[in-house]
Amino acid sequence: QAVVDFERLGEHAAAFQGHDVGFCCLGTTRAKAGADGFVRVDRDYVAQAAELARAGGCKHFVLQSSRGANARSRFLYLRVKGEVENLVQAVGFDRCTILRPAVLLCKRQESRPMEWIAQQFLGVVARVFPTAYSVPVETVARAMVACVLQPGEGKVKVLENGAIHELGK
Repeated sequence: QAVVDFERLGEHAAAFQGHDVGFCCLGTTRAKAGADGFVRVDRDYVAQAAELARAGGCKHFVLQSSRGANARSRFLYLRVKGEVENLVQAVGFDRCTILRPAVLLCKRQESRPMEWIAQQFLGVVARVFPTAYSVPVETVARAMVACVLQPGEGKVKVLENGAIHELGK
């Protein structure tokens, strides 16, 4: 494990050398980082990490994005997620897998009251519609690993929430 300073990511190029696969789950919130900080973390840091990984020999990059990602969205969150998907694809990996999970169900150390309420509600909804509106983070992690272990089906593959559930069983 290498600890890097994302503000000086170029100085840590050695940490990205010699890996066949790159997994990226980097992200923050607008509430935590502000609009500019959100863009810097969720788009700029991710794109730079992808470029360093490719330069270091990475063949398959797996990116956790978001349901509804769209570079033309009016909503900052979805627009930034769409932009970073495009930037990562443009890096030129042999394979690129993009996962677009719905609301992530997880336990957080920090307090996010509205997210907690949403997770409680979606946890109940998930009993009736298990793949519609949410996904446990453990399922996303299993799907990320599984997509690497499967033979490649084209250069870019996008997995929506239902496919993440299926692959992450």
